[in-house]
Amino acid sequence: MKIYLSLAVLLVLSACDDFLNVQPEFRVSEDNFYENENDFETALIGVYATTQQLHNVTLLYLTELSTDNAEIQWTSPTSSEMEFDESNVTSINTLVNSVWNVSYTAISRANNLLTRLEDSSLGEPANSQFRGEVLFLRAYHYFNLVRLFGDLPVVTDPFRSPDEVLSYDMSRQSAETIYQIIISDLTTAEDLLANTDDLSKSRASVGAVKTLLGKVHLTRQNHAEAAEVLKEVIDQGTYALQPDYQTLFTNGNTELLETIFEIKYLSGNLGEGNSFSSVFTPPRFDMAIFPGNMQGSGRIVPTADVAESYEAGDLRRSASIEDSVLLVDGTFAENIYGLKFVDFTTGLVGDGGINFIALRYADVLLMYAEALNELGSTNEALTYLNEVRDRSELEQIAGVNQEEFRRIVENERRVEFVSEGHRWFDLIRTGRAQTVMNAYFADRGLNFTLEDHELLMPIPQDEIDIDPNLAQNIGY
Repeated sequence: MKIYLSLAVLLVLSACDDFLNVQPEFRVSEDNFYENENDFETALIGVYATTQQLHNVTLLYLTELSTDNAEIQWTSPTSSEMEFDESNVTSINTLVNSVWNVSYTAISRANNLLTRLEDSSLGEPANSQFRGEVLFLRAYHYFNLVRLFGDLPVVTDPFRSPDEVLSYDMSRQSAETIYQIIISDLTTAEDLLANTDDLSKSRASVGAVKTLLGKVHLTRQNHAEAAEVLKEVIDQGTYALQPDYQTLFTNGNTELLETIFEIKYLSGNLGEGNSFSSVFTPPRFDMAIFPGNMQGSGRIVPTADVAESYEAGDLRRSASIEDSVLLVDGTFAENIYGLKFVDFTTGLVGDGGINFIALRYADVLLMYAEALNELGSTNEALTYLNEVRDRSELEQIAGVNQEEFRRIVENERRVEFVSEGHRWFDLIRTGRAQTVMNAYFADRGLNFTLEDHELLMPIPQDEIDIDPNLAQNIGY
């Protein structure tokens, strides 16, 4: 489904008994929809559903497999997977195309719902709450897109017919324009959600809005603004580090103290589970780590490099990476694989019931520390860095300068967030992607390099075929 087609399609959703359970879609008539609060909540589920779809592995190919954090073990990967593993992504890459289309589908649904809310007689506080959630989600998807692709087509209006889509200016607007839309959406969402503090963490909240806004400011090197809004999240007193790091990534990881925004998945319901259990584990027929001895696919597994980047005694390692796998004959074989979000209770591919945590408090602390260091307050920054390290029973760091702190927090973020989709964005934000990745390739004798133009992903060729005026990123 291309952006032009997805924007032209009217919102199609399903009825459901619970907000967290996203059911298969079917067509509904807009003439008799959007009549009451339940209708609007059902439409809102459609926007969250695309967010769930985006995080079900696909985005991790672009943000983990593209880095020194992950590699492929599968003996028969797709060409699109290999392109990320070998730093040679092309404009026909199906994974890039999927991220683009899913993100714009979410944006299209958000635009449609915002217009319906503006025209509705839905009372307060429901109207403000729904608008705040939708604006957060639109900003969330635009933020992913602008970091990956740079200049983008701007779509903030709904479409009622294919003709409206075809006549719309789909030329790419500057990244600065996109960021201003993101900041505006988040600023408005913060006000709209100010009095909603009892929602599930699978829905937008003031804490989620502020955390995302802090990440936006940090990405743009606006360190003072980032520090200000991230400190507001800290001062809320709503969140704290989970005492046991491992509980963030195992069964039952719902509504945790550290979680700010989570993507819900449900085992046992067709289409509502995740695929992490297969993708993060070895492609072996003889392993016995799942019911029924389900085979993994080894498509995104930790590298030996990231496994070796943990300090001795770091409790996060055993919760994130395993070095050997149990076989059906009762023996163990050396095999590195990932543990985060892997549901060891399921024996079905795509049936994982562990939630993906998109925003969490440790990220707030480390982003705040990074911002403080860039503002020249390195000693104060160490307080927040060490708060994260304390949970893993690591020695506190002291007496470092600004440049030393940069390298320390870079590795701290790497081991804290491995397999969570932060690594690519972190390296791009700090301008370290080429230095780190090319050294990684050279150290392993690999004939790969990350070139200047590859700091942005290619615009999907399918989109350019539809509209040649869309323009490709330089170098592709």
